Amino acid sequence: MSTTADQPRVTRHPVQQLDFSSDTREILRNATRDIETFGLRDRLIVDIDSHHEEILEWDEVLGNLDDEVLRDYGRGIAESVSGAREFALTADMPGLRFQEVGGRIPHAPERREPVPEGEGQSYTVTERAIDALGIDYQVVFPQTMLGIGMHPSPRIATALIMAYNKWFTEKVLGRDPRIKTMLGLPITDPDAAIETIRLYHDHPGVLGFLITSQRFFSVHENAYMPVYAELEKHGMPLGFHAGPNWGDSWTKTMNRFTAVHAMSFVTCNMTHLSNWLFNGLPERFPGLDVIWIESGLAWIPFLMQRLDHEYLLRVSDAPLLEKFPSEYMREMYYTTQPLEVSHPQALRQTLDMMNAEQTLLYSSDWPHWDFDPPARIMTIDGLSETARDNILGRNAQRLFGTDKLPDPAHLAGA
Repeated sequence: MSTTADQPRVTRHPVQQLDFSSDTREILRNATRDIETFGLRDRLIVDIDSHHEEILEWDEVLGNLDDEVLRDYGRGIAESVSGAREFALTADMPGLRFQEVGGRIPHAPERREPVPEGEGQSYTVTERAIDALGIDYQVVFPQTMLGIGMHPSPRIATALIMAYNKWFTEKVLGRDPRIKTMLGLPITDPDAAIETIRLYHDHPGVLGFLITSQRFFSVHENAYMPVYAELEKHGMPLGFHAGPNWGDSWTKTMNRFTAVHAMSFVTCNMTHLSNWLFNGLPERFPGLDVIWIESGLAWIPFLMQRLDHEYLLRVSDAPLLEKFPSEYMREMYYTTQPLEVSHPQALRQTLDMMNAEQTLLYSSDWPHWDFDPPARIMTIDGLSETARDNILGRNAQRLFGTDKLPDPAHLAGA
């Protein structure tokens, strides 16, 4: 077909610019189209890992501090120190803002999406994401507070966790039954952790509890056994949410954020899982389900093989174990994100080794820069339809219970 001077070869469209004030629904426009493309409305979809920007409502969180001295101190910092309004008392690491890629990828904590006056930022933006992604239930975690495990002051860390939990359950959870969470435990204060479990375990929006980005505590210490016993007593799963840290002695040697992101999210949970296994915690607390969150999947086959190898050589180091470490790992739960798909054959082998059809839980990690929409699960070659259904939502429903995750109306009776 020939063209003339007045017939352009291409049709130019405005470039969609995403910035720190872009609307969630616009950013997720392609994911919304995928709902129909892949028939996602016919499946239960439970997102086990997403985030909200609690720092945009940080003054309200500080207002829930029980300690009057800390409350006044935090508000004083927020009001008097330049740039500290949204980070007062936290252990935020500004260096990790490298995730923005020089501003080209708006990362979660810096987003300033407009919401109607009088509507809470966290609630409104979360609802937009749920609708745009076609999700039935979304587990929502904080952002900056996920680094609380690295706080230099255990006292302040405990106070902030308790204040955040109170604020989130009162201001966000009750407004939409689709919004769920696993509340952070002040694990360095076992008494406070037990108090948290007793206070919130029967909340309809609380699916379990979380240990956040901890680096320097040993999961097997006797001080934490009453915490695990309390979780088991109430049938509440325990999640370990990994996080990056550029301040560890070994990550300090890395000069690129990509390396820190690739490694520290994984080694964080590998360390805790190894301690969990070799100290026999699956045998001591057989009714306690454990979830490993935001470490991806590629590390799982490696750790299975490595731990089995070491166990065979030194069984005496793990006298409580009744079977291979890999067998216990096949009974634990893992979230999908970030799903490493660059080597499809390796991914298929990983899914088989970890018993993914029964143990893998879909997670978006929205609104982080490397998030995965539900359609990501539909594009994995070799999965059966049963496996897709289980990963997208049925595994989560069995884990957390139909009382807290009932079939939504559009699936009832299906």
